[in-house]
Amino acid sequence: MSFVEGKVPARLKLIHGFGAVAFGVKDSGFSFFLLLFYNQVLGMDAGLVSLALLIALVVDAVIDPILGNLSDRTYTRWGRRLPWLYAAPIPLAFAWVVMWSPPGAEAPSFLGLVGIAIVVRVLLSACEVPSVSLLPEITADYDERTTLFRYRYLSGWFGGILMMILAYTVFMPGPEGLLQRDGYIAFGTFGAILMAVSVLGSALGQHRLVAHLPETKPEPFSLKGAFSEIIEAFSERAFLIFAAGGLAAYVSQGMTFSISNYVNVFVWQFDRIALQLYPIILFFSVVLMFFIVSPMHKHLGKPRSAAVSALVSLGLFLLPYLLLLGGLWPEVGTALSTGLYFTFLVFANTMGIVVMISASSMIAEIVEAYLERTGRRAEGAFYSGNWLVQKCATGLGIFLTGQIIRMSQLSSDAAPGEVPQEVISDIILMYGGISIVLALIAAYWLGRFPIRREDHEARVAALAARRASQEQEAHSHK
Repeated sequence: MSFVEGKVPARLKLIHGFGAVAFGVKDSGFSFFLLLFYNQVLGMDAGLVSLALLIALVVDAVIDPILGNLSDRTYTRWGRRLPWLYAAPIPLAFAWVVMWSPPGAEAPSFLGLVGIAIVVRVLLSACEVPSVSLLPEITADYDERTTLFRYRYLSGWFGGILMMILAYTVFMPGPEGLLQRDGYIAFGTFGAILMAVSVLGSALGQHRLVAHLPETKPEPFSLKGAFSEIIEAFSERAFLIFAAGGLAAYVSQGMTFSISNYVNVFVWQFDRIALQLYPIILFFSVVLMFFIVSPMHKHLGKPRSAAVSALVSLGLFLLPYLLLLGGLWPEVGTALSTGLYFTFLVFANTMGIVVMISASSMIAEIVEAYLERTGRRAEGAFYSGNWLVQKCATGLGIFLTGQIIRMSQLSSDAAPGEVPQEVISDIILMYGGISIVLALIAAYWLGRFPIRREDHEARVAALAARRASQEQEAHSHK
C-alpha cells in the first residue's frame, strides 16, 4: 500500500523534494568546481584529478547497491528509510568541509584525494538512496510520481545553482576568483551546512507519514543475500534497457558539467557579470522544465519524452559551437556573444533535464514490475542500481573532461583570452564529438523502455486486486 492515495499534498511534495538540495550541492561541487579547484588552484594534474574522482565514483557505485539493500531491510518503528536520513547528514557535512579545505592548505596526494572523495560520496549515498527510495512508497500514481520527481529535480538544481551563484558572486567572484583558494573554504563550509539542513529537514517533515514499522519483516542482511537480490533486480529487462540509455545520458551530463567552467572561461570568455548570470540562466531552464515535463509525459509518455528531448537538446547544444568554429559567431566575450549563447543554453538545458527526469521516473515503474514477478518490493535496490549507473557514468564523464583538457594541452596556468585557437578548437571538437555519440545512444535506448502508462496502471490494479484477495482470504480463515 502507498502512503498516499490520490493526489499528493503540495506540502509533502515540497518537503520530500527539499531533501534533494543536498544532492544538488554535491553535484554542483563535484561537477563544476572540484576539477578546476584541484587542477588550476592546487596545481594537481587534470588527468590525475579526473582519475581520482573516477575511482571514487566507481567504489561508491559498488557500495550503493549494498546501501540500497540495507535500506530495504531496515526494520524499525521509524520505518525503513528515516534512520539513515537522521544518521548520515552530520558526518557528510564534516567530510564536505575537508574536501574543500585539504590539510596543510596544500594539494593532497592522489590516494588522499581518492579517500576523501569516497567518504563524501558514500555518506551522500546514505542520504540520497533512502530519500529517493521513499518516492515509490509515497504514491503508485504514474503522474504523481512525475510530479514528485519534478520537485526533487527543482530542489536539487536549486541547491546546486544557489552554490554556483554564491561561488560566482560571494565566495570566488570573477574569473580570477575561481583561481583563488580562500573562497573555496567558505564555499565548502556553507555547502556543508546546507546539506545537513536539507536532509534532516526533509526527514523531519515526512516523519509522521512514514515513521512506522514496515508491513513485513525482511530477512536479516547478509552480503551474499544482498548481491543475490541485486543481481536478480538487475536482471529485469526494463532496468537493463533503462541502464543502457541512462548510462549514456549520465556520462554526457558528467562531462558537460565538469567541462562547463573551462568552456565558459576559456572558450566563451565570460566576464564577471556573465559568470554571475550563468547559474540564473540554468535555474530558468529548470523552471521551464517544471512546467513542460508533465504535459510531455501525458502526451508522449516517459520513454518518447526522453528520446525526443535528448535529440532536441543535442541540436541546441551543438549549434553555437558549430557557428563559432565556422566563423559565424559574434566575437566571444562580447555582450552579444554571451546573450546569444545563453539563449541556446536555456533551452538545451531544459530539454536535457527532461531526459534525466524522464529516466529517473521510469525506475519507479520497474518497482511494481519486480513486485509482480517476485512478490517483493526493492525500491532501494533499483534506486541504488540507478546511482551505480549514474555514478560510474558521471565519473567517466569527469574522466573524459580531464582527458580532453590534457589532450588539448591547455596549460594549468592558462589565462582567459590568451589560449591558442588550436587548443580551443581541439576542446570543442572532442567535446562535441563525444556528446553526439552519447546523445544518440541515450535517445535510442530510453525510447525503447518497455513499460508504458497503460502497462503500469494495469499492473498497479492487478497488484491491488491480488492484495485485496489475500486480505479477504486471510480474514476468512480467522
